[in-house]
Amino acid sequence: MNIEAVMTPNPVTIQAEDTIREASRIIREKKIGGLPVMDGENLIGMITESDILALLSVEGPSEDLWLPSPLEVIEIPIREFFNWERTKEALSDIGSRPVRSVMSYPIITIEAEDTIEEAARIMLHEGIARLPVLRDGILAGIVTRADIIEGIGKKKEDEAE
Repeated sequence: MNIEAVMTPNPVTIQAEDTIREASRIIREKKIGGLPVMDGENLIGMITESDILALLSVEGPSEDLWLPSPLEVIEIPIREFFNWERTKEALSDIGSRPVRSVMSYPIITIEAEDTIEEAARIMLHEGIARLPVLRDGILAGIVTRADIIEGIGKKKEDEAE
């Protein structure tokens, strides 16, 4: 069975200069795990939930934390407040960054005529959950692990009949 039989045609995409906030909104509203990133009509990358979550690396307590003396009890909450303020500022900056700055690149793709077995091999080897599908070098669809599982199920049903 080829990829074209199980892919989602005409996938939702995002432009490279759109913001991470916009990508997050689309991912949430469409209930999808990632978006092909376009530069005009050219596919140049992917942005996934994992790419966005990786921006939110959470730091532990301050490295210079110590057991305070009675006078230092006041200093610790003040210092941690300023650390939190820097964290909030960094988080608000993330949403305004362009998708291009965090997308996965180089892009790994598959051709529409390739088999679902080949798609599964690529996904397992590369540790990815979705592949943009190309036809004549142009984005034609997207295939996910769930699509491949569904395709395998259909293939087994067809063989049983």
